[in-house]
Amino acid sequence: MDFLREAREKLEEEAQRIETELRVNLPREINAAMAHGDLSENAEYHAAKERQSTLQARMGHIQKRLADLSRIDVSSIPGDRVGLGSEVTVENVETGETVRYTLVIPEIADGKKNFVSVAAPVGRALLNRKVGDAVTVSIPKGTYEFEVRKFVTFLGNVFE
Repeated sequence: MDFLREAREKLEEEAQRIETELRVNLPREINAAMAHGDLSENAEYHAAKERQSTLQARMGHIQKRLADLSRIDVSSIPGDRVGLGSEVTVENVETGETVRYTLVIPEIADGKKNFVSVAAPVGRALLNRKVGDAVTVSIPKGTYEFEVRKFVTFLGNVFE
C-alpha cells in the first residue's frame, strides 16, 4: 500500500532530522552553554537539555511507530468490507450530500485530501461497514448520520 510506504518515509525523514539534532547541534549548544560556567543558573544549558529530552522521547515514539507499521498484515484487511486503505463514499442522510473518504493511518491523515485516520471518529465508524450500512458519527461539530453508498478496497474490489 502506497500510504504505508509514504508514512514510513515520512517517519524515517523525521528520525534523520532528530538524529542530526541530537548528535550534532545539541551537543554543540550544550558545550557552549557549559563554557559559560555555573550550570545551576544557566538558562541556555537547561533549555538545550530539555530539548534533548523532548527529542529523545519523540525518537522513541517514531521507532515504535516504524515497528508498528512493519507489523501491519495487509492479508488481514477485509476484502469485502471497509478497511484500512479503502476509499469510501458516504451520503449524509440529513442533507443528501456525498463525501468520499480514504481510510489511512494517523501519520498521513489529511483533511484537505479527505484522508481520514482509522483512529479518528469518522474512520473508526466506517471500519468493517458494507454498502447500505448506516453510520452515526459524533465529532466536535455535532452528530452526523451517514449511509455507506460505495467503497473500493485497497485491493481494488468495488462495492456499490
